[in-house]
This record gives sequence, structure tokens and C-alpha cells, in this order.
Amino acid sequence: MSQSIHVIGVGKMGLPMARHLLAAGHAVSVEDPSAERLALAREAGLTVADGLAQAAVVVSSLPHDGALLAVAERVAAHAARGAAWIDTSTVSPAASARAAEACERAGVMHLRCTVSGNNHMAEAAQLTVMASGPRALHERLLPLLRCWGPNHFWLGEAEQARLMKLVVNLMIAQTSAMLAEALTLGQKGGLAWQDLWQVIGASAVASPIVKAKSVQLSQNDYTPTFTVGQMNKDIDLILAEGARLQVPLTQTAATRQLMASAQAQGDAELDYAAIIRVLQRASGLAV
Repeated sequence: MSQSIHVIGVGKMGLPMARHLLAAGHAVSVEDPSAERLALAREAGLTVADGLAQAAVVVSSLPHDGALLAVAERVAAHAARGAAWIDTSTVSPAASARAAEACERAGVMHLRCTVSGNNHMAEAAQLTVMASGPRALHERLLPLLRCWGPNHFWLGEAEQARLMKLVVNLMIAQTSAMLAEALTLGQKGGLAWQDLWQVIGASAVASPIVKAKSVQLSQNDYTPTFTVGQMNKDIDLILAEGARLQVPLTQTAATRQLMASAQAQGDAELDYAAIIRVLQRASGLAV
């Protein structure tokens, strides 16, 4: 059944997600602070308008806690009572809980719906979708969520989806740190860069993310799917949650320092795997 959907935020992830909803036959309006992103949305056939008040479902893809809370205020004030809000952002569980409370007071149903995967996976509708919030709402909205990818998990009634996203991103960040040390050790010892990637890709440690990264990184291509700056923000969320739960995240804290070094060395807008370059520089290798 076609639904009226308003999408707030059509960045690298939000735009393909909105396009998939449109392709599924829904009436989709979008908004974004970037004129460039809105132009791309128009080219994709999406309607650029403030359709929040008329939407049965609001979807958002936002950069940080502040943006989430600002949108929560708007949704609570202007969305129709009984509307549903799906937010896909990577934010702190604490901010998410505040947003959910605002929605509950306004009679708006809220599904936290984080996604795992990069912009290429979003384009291909191959995201993994992790949801929490009212189970009945998740079941009702599942046909929309299936537009984004084949793998779906309902994790609980509250902020479980936010925490799960931080767990997954912790492992992604640590994979880049592992690669940085391993590749630099091999390269400094005389192993050829291409040989390193070929053997790693055929080995027991060749996870899907390692294989995906090898396509670009074997060519020293650090075009970002997710930047150093963006990963710094996510690691800060992870470390804050570790502190709140009294879980020592010593390896993640060390990786944060490598990310800070990459940013200080001018690589903030490169792919987060650019921490490989930090280790190469520290080891006297040319970058």
C-alpha cells in the first residue's frame, strides 16, 4: 500500500534510501540544508517540499545528536498524531531516549532504525537494518524497511538499535586499526603492497569488510565511503557509552588517537582507513 513519506536528510545514505522508497511506489517528499543534495534529489524524481505535517511516515538520516534532537522537536510539534517516525542516524542512546520521549508525549510513534553498510550498499539496497522501539510498529513498517536491504533485526523496545550500531562501528574502527598495523609491518619488512592484499584477501581474516576495502586500498585509493572525521564522531559516541556502562575500551581509545593523528595530518576528509597512512608515516615509509 502506498504511503506518504517525508525524508529529512538526503546525504550519501538518505538519498538512496529515499529513492528506494519512491521506487516501491510511495509518495516521497524530501528536505535537506544542502542545495546540492536537493538538486540531486530532484534529478532522482523526488519532490522537494516540507511535507512533514502531511506525512504518514517521517524518515530521517542525520549527522549527530544535536540534529536528532532538533528534528525530534519538529516532529513532536508538527507531525500528525499517530504518524510514525523512523530515524536511521548514528547517535547516542541518551539523545535517542530524549527524542523518543518527545514523540511519545506528542502521540507520534518512533522507531529507532540504524543501518549497517556504506553508501554503495545503500545504493544497492543491501543494508543491514537494526530496529528497536514498539514491536508492533516494527512489524507494520517492515515493508518500508525491506526497501533498504535484506537483513532485518528487531532488538528491543528502547535504545537497543543505537547501541548495536555502536557495537558494529567499534568493530569496523578496530578493523582499520588492525589493517594499519599489519600492513605497515609487512610493508616495512619488504612485502609488496599488492601481495599483502592478495594474501590477506584469501586468508582466514578476510572478513566482508576487509574484502570490500581491499578493492580501493590495494590501489592506495582513500576516496571516502566514511571519512576520518565521521569515524572520530562515532568513536567518541562509543567511548562515551563505554564510560557510562563502565566497560574499559582500551583498544578503541588507542584507535581514536590514530584517527586524531590522521585528522591532524590533513586526512580528515579521506576514508577512515587513512589511519594506515599514520602508521606508514610513523614507520618512515613514504605515503
